[in-house]
Amino acid sequence: QVQLVESGGGLVQAGGSLRLSCVASGNIFSINVMGWYRQAAGKQRELVATITRGGSTTYADSVKGRFTISRDNAKNTMVLQMNSLKPEDTAVYYCKLRRIDGYEYWGQGTQVTVSS
Repeated sequence: QVQLVESGGGLVQAGGSLRLSCVASGNIFSINVMGWYRQAAGKQRELVATITRGGSTTYADSVKGRFTISRDNAKNTMVLQMNSLKPEDTAVYYCKLRRIDGYEYWGQGTQVTVSS
C-alpha cells in the first residue's frame, strides 16, 4: 500500500504564491515519476508538471514560468512552488506517483482557490 499526502493548498489573491507538498510513504518500492495534476470544477483532470527520479521536468504550457516542481528522493517528497497565481489556476491539485514497476497512486487532493 502507498500513501500520498498533499498539503499547502488554500485561498490566495491573484498574483500571490502557494507551495504544495506531497509526501509518499508505504510500499513505495522505487519511485520513477512524480507529478502534479489538477481538476477544476466541471473540467477534466489535467497535467500540471512532472519530475523524474533523475530530475527531468515537464510543465503544462499554462504554468510554464510560474510554477516550479522539485523533489527530494531521500525523503520521498515532491514540492510545487506556484507563483503569479491566476484565478484560472483554481482547482483541486493531486499528487501522483508511478513506481518503476508501473503501478500508479494518487493522493486525495488539496484545494487551491485564487481570487481575482
